[in-house]
Formats: sequence, structure tokens, C-alpha cells
Amino acid sequence: MSATPSTLAGRREQVAASLRARLPDGCVLSDPEDTRPYECDGLAAYRQLPMIVTLPTSEEEVLAILDTCRELNVPIVPRGAGTGLSGGALPIADGVVLSTARLNRIVRLDAYARTAVVQPGVRNLAISEAASQYGLYYAPDPSSQIACTIGGNVAENSGGVHCLKYGLTVHNVLRVRVATIEGEIIELGSEALDAPGLDLLSVFIGSEGMLGIVTEVTVKLVPKPAVAQVVMASFDDVITAGNAVASIIAAGIIPAGLEMMDRTSVRMVEPFVRAGYDLDAAAILLCEADGTALEVAEEIERMKTVFEGAGATAIAVSQSELERMRFWSGRKNAFPAAGRISPDYYCMDGTIPRKQLARVLQGIEDMENTFGLRCSNVFHAGDGNMHPLILFDANQPGEFERAEAFGAAILALCVEVGGTITGEHGVGMEKINSMCVQFGRKELDAFFDVKRAFDAPMLLNPDKAIPTPHRCAEFGKMHVHGGELPFPDLPRF
Repeated sequence: MSATPSTLAGRREQVAASLRARLPDGCVLSDPEDTRPYECDGLAAYRQLPMIVTLPTSEEEVLAILDTCRELNVPIVPRGAGTGLSGGALPIADGVVLSTARLNRIVRLDAYARTAVVQPGVRNLAISEAASQYGLYYAPDPSSQIACTIGGNVAENSGGVHCLKYGLTVHNVLRVRVATIEGEIIELGSEALDAPGLDLLSVFIGSEGMLGIVTEVTVKLVPKPAVAQVVMASFDDVITAGNAVASIIAAGIIPAGLEMMDRTSVRMVEPFVRAGYDLDAAAILLCEADGTALEVAEEIERMKTVFEGAGATAIAVSQSELERMRFWSGRKNAFPAAGRISPDYYCMDGTIPRKQLARVLQGIEDMENTFGLRCSNVFHAGDGNMHPLILFDANQPGEFERAEAFGAAILALCVEVGGTITGEHGVGMEKINSMCVQFGRKELDAFFDVKRAFDAPMLLNPDKAIPTPHRCAEFGKMHVHGGELPFPDLPRF
């Protein structure tokens, strides 16, 4: 039963007073006009005004917040920069948002060991900027890297356009320092090549703030390549382009990045950034080679040969660093550019086997007719991580609901072809029903067991990512496929 406004106000006053007694001035926000900016993350369709927002500046203050909330039984929603796209930082009406934005210090950078120790509020791009004087950088580069923070990257296991060769966050983080709900500090991982015991670091990365609060992260740095070039290949059919992706990998080429954009994406981005994209193409592929000058020259020629054999209608190669960055600028600005052609967009995130690209793209095209909405496809084609942008107008009655249904259908297709419902955006609130499609009850119960091991009172980001039996039962009643429910063994509430 939800709290009434009067009881919520009393609760807010009680919790705020307890927090202010333990935190410096300015670290606790409770007035609605101050907490309003925290009512959603990048998934702005879902909004909830938080009861209180806290802005700790030290690990000790994080522990004080956790102790207070545990003692008063108050749920906590961790928040980084708020760039997430799955509602993972959506507040709870009677809960506290714990923002790590002020924990933004680069603790140390070791050029010899090629590591950086940073607080969770440090921006992704700031790490590379600090390391650039040593010829090093941090490889994972989400499209939001100018704003997103490393703590949020850890929570979502973020990737980026270069994740095919250099890996996701989980492949580039050596150690995390975590504050638990019990008020303890634990360290997962190690700065050594391996850590003793179970690999809990891999469990924690991507856990969406449900297991603990990150207070410090040790990341790997890699040398900047001597040379990097991008091949831009045009195709007159998205299916042909999808097959070309599989051909590149089958040829034994592992590009630094391999991205795909369809005609809708290209035409919405080009006027925005003037990247030099082929407006007549049904789809373009951006394929990057990096390394020594000799390595890059050889790999570029191999890429061109594969694309020509796969049916490319035009091929262009970046001839300068400025042109290479311009090619990538279009891909990285695809999401904001959607606003040029649609009042609203709904960004999905599913991952499929590369060999299924053509099938899924065709399926999405068919769904456009079914749901009566356009979809712009832009994604990390090399590792099968798709980001369909469903275009709609929230001012038109029923369009958002159709967009949600369209997105759920795309995720169901991803599961059907052997993929998964998320690659790097997380589950949050957006995909929680789709978890009922992908996993059985025993698997979901195992996920809850892991959460309870870290968070026995279930206060950290509750009701996110892992659906309850009740939710799956209700979802199952609404979605009958072939006369069968996804969970026939569950009681019907």
C-alpha cells in the first residue's frame, strides 16, 4: 500500500533530519524543487520524484547514508550521471537517491602499471584525458562518454563503439571498492593478474546498483594506437550489410570497431553532424583498424576486399584523424539526432549472435508495419549489440504504449534467435518484464539468492532488474504464445 502525502511528508522529515545529523551541509536535498532533477535517468518516459537525494563527498559519508537508511529501513537508489537508458536510476517515492556525482577525484594514475584509480563520479572521458600525456587511454567508450561516469559504467557493464576489440567494462576493470548495505567496505578483484577466491568482481559489474555502492574503481589503461583508420562501406540493402558483418569476422578480422547504421539513421544524423555519410545507402558499416602503420594498411585492404565481395556499393577510407573522428561523430550522435525527425524515441538494447543479424533486421522491418511506427537501427554490429530507436510521438494517444510493445517484441525476437535482452544498457525498469521471457523461475530465484547474499534487507535498488513471481505471473497472463504461458507452473494471482 502506497504512503499518503501526509505520511510521506512525515517520513521525509524524519529521514532528512537523521541524514543531516550525520552529513555536512548541502549533502541532503529534500525540497521537491531540489529533487526534481533526479526524477528520472535517460529513460525520461518513466518518472518518480524521490523522497530525498543525498550527495556524499567521501566514502565515510556513503557509509553514513547506508547506516541511516538501514536503521530506518529506507530503500536506496544509487545514481551516477543519470545517462542510463533503462530506468535503473528511477527513484522510489519513499526512498533515497544516493548520487556519486561528487565523488569525482582521480586518486592516482600509474603509467608504468597502466592503471588508474578513480572515484565513481569521474567521467569516462576524463580518465582518457588524464592518461593522454602518457600515451594511454581507457578503452570502453559509450556514446555518452563525455558525461557518463565510471561508477555508472560499472553498474551497467557499459561498452561502446570499440568494445569489439577492447572489451566491455568488465574486461577493463581490475578492482572495485564497495560499500555494503551492512556498512562495511569490501574490495573485489585485484591489481594483480588474478585475485584469490570466487570471481565476485564479474558478478558485481553489471549488477545495476543492487549489490553495493562503488566508492573506488581501478581500471586498465591501454596504449594509444600509432595509427587508426576507418572504412565506411555502403550497401543497398540492410540484409546484405548484416551479412557483411558476419563476413568480416569469418575472415578472421577483429576490427577496433564495427558499427552499422541504416538509412533512417544516416539521414537523421548527416544534417546534424555532416559526417560525410552516403545518403543513398540503405545501410552503412563503419569498420576501424588500429595499430602500427603497417598493420593498419594491411587490415584496411583486407576489410575493403571483404566488403567488395559482400556487395558493398561504395567504400571510403578516412584519410586523416579529423576525418576518422568525423565518421565516428555521426555514430556517436545518433541518439540526439533522432530528435530532428521525431518528437520522441525509445532506445532499445538487445544482443544477438552475429549470424542472426539479417534475420533480426528483417523481423524489425516487419514489426514497423505491425506496430505502425518507424524504427531507426544503429548498433555495435561486430558483437551483435543492437540499439533500435523506435520513433514515436508521446502526444499522440497510445503511441508510447505501442512503442513499448514494439520494443518488447524486438527483445523477444532477440531471445528467440539465441540472444539476450540487454547488452550494455541494463534491465532496470524498462526490461524487467522481458526477464520473464528469457529466464525461468529457478534462474530468477538464483539471481535473488545472489542479491540477498549482498543485500539481506533488500534495500539497494529494489524492484529493479529481477522480476518477482507475481510480476512474471501477471506478465504471463497478458502474453500467451501458442496457447502456452511462459510460466505455466506459477500460481495465477
